[in-house]
Amino acid sequence: MVEALILVRVGSGEAANFMKTVKEHLCKIKGVKEVYGVFGRYDFAVRVETKTLGDLGNIVTDDIRGINGVLTTETLVIGF
Repeated sequence: MVEALILVRVGSGEAANFMKTVKEHLCKIKGVKEVYGVFGRYDFAVRVETKTLGDLGNIVTDDIRGINGVLTTETLVIGF
């Protein structure tokens, strides 16, 4: 089992509920266990569990970065 925290930074959206919409998309991704809105350099901290590092990579590159408005991610693989 691979566990990670993925820090997500989003742009400013034009829709009134832009942040809520991004959070809803994050919550729908398979492997995502928790999504927290945070203050600071990043907008969301996402806790993910996958079977392999390859699966984690796919979630980051295909699913999370594929959400409209996501600018950057930083992945912290939990080691202990």
